[in-house]
Amino acid sequence: MLLALLLAAQLHHPVQLASQAVQRWLSGGMTPHLHQILQAQTPQEALRELKDYLAFSPPPPGLKVNFGAPQVTSTTTGTIVSFPAVSQGQGGFVTVSLQGNQITGIAWSPQGGLFPSWLEGPWSWILFAAFSIAWIFSLLTPSGFRRLWKEGWAVVRRYWKLYVAVNIGLYGVYILGSALAAANPYIAREVQQIAASAVDQIGLGGSNGLPQSVPSLALLIFYWNFSHGLVLTTAIPALFLGLPALLLNLLRYFVFGFALSPAILPARAFLVHIPTLIIELQAYILGTFGGMVLFLQVIRGQGYRRGLWALSLSVYLGITFLLLGAWYESFELLKLLPFLRA
Repeated sequence: MLLALLLAAQLHHPVQLASQAVQRWLSGGMTPHLHQILQAQTPQEALRELKDYLAFSPPPPGLKVNFGAPQVTSTTTGTIVSFPAVSQGQGGFVTVSLQGNQITGIAWSPQGGLFPSWLEGPWSWILFAAFSIAWIFSLLTPSGFRRLWKEGWAVVRRYWKLYVAVNIGLYGVYILGSALAAANPYIAREVQQIAASAVDQIGLGGSNGLPQSVPSLALLIFYWNFSHGLVLTTAIPALFLGLPALLLNLLRYFVFGFALSPAILPARAFLVHIPTLIIELQAYILGTFGGMVLFLQVIRGQGYRRGLWALSLSVYLGITFLLLGAWYESFELLKLLPFLRA
C-alpha cells in the first residue's frame, strides 16, 4: 500500500504541474511576446526567445482540454503529459514536456497533425501510387501533359541565364547557411531543434510518428511540399511580380542550410539525404524562376498574362520534382536510414 501511494504521488506530481501550466497557457500567461525576439541583443538570445515562443506557441481558438484523462509517458529527457483536447471539432492532444519540475514546452497536437483526415484513408496511398505512375507515364508518352512539359522547359531555355542565376542564388544561400552552421554549432543546433519542432507540429514525427509504409509517407510528404511549399509559399507570393517568392525562398534555403548542415548531421545520413535536397529544392527554384519571369514580362511591357502562363508552367515542372523527391525521401526515411543505423 505504501509503495502504491508513493507511485501515485509521483504520478500525480507531474500531472498537477502540467495541468496548472496548461491553464496558464490557455489564459495567455505562458507564451512569450514576439517583441522580445526583436529586442534581442545577440543572435543566440534571439534564437532562445524564438525557441521559447515555439515551445509555448499560442493555443488555437476554442481549444477545450479534458484534464480528467491525462496520459503520462517517461522519456530519456524527462516526462510528457498529454491531455485529450478538441479544437473546432478536431480532436487531438495538448502535450506538456517536463524536465524534473520545469515545464519545457506546451503544444497542441491535432490527431494526424496538420494533414486532412482523407490522407489517412485506406485507399489514399493506392490512389497516390496510381497517380504517380500515371503522371510519369504521361510525360514519357505523346500527350497533352508531355506538350506542357516541353513548353515549360522551352521557357527555361529562353531565360536560361535567369534560371542559372536563381539556382546559384538559392543553392548558394543554402551553402552559406551550412558554412555558418559549421562556424556556429550552438546556433545550428538551436535552429535544428526549432525545425524538428515544426516537423512534429506538421504531423511527421513526435506524438504522431511516421507512417510505416513508403507509399503512405510519400503521400504526406508530397501533399505538404506541394500545398505549403510550392503553392502557398512560392507560387502565390510569385503572383506579386515574383520578388516575394524570391525573398521567402532565400530565407527558406538559408534555414535549410543551418538545419541540414553536414557539420551537425551524421555523414552517412547527410549523404543519403543529398538527392532529396537536390530534387525537392529544385521544385521551389522552378517556382521562384517562374515568378521572376513574370516580373521580367511585366517590366518589359509584354503583359502580365504571358508572365502568369510562364509561372504556371514552372509550377507544373516543379510538381514532377516534388513527386520524385517524395518517393525518394520516404524510402530514405523508412529504409535507408534504419539500414545505416543497424
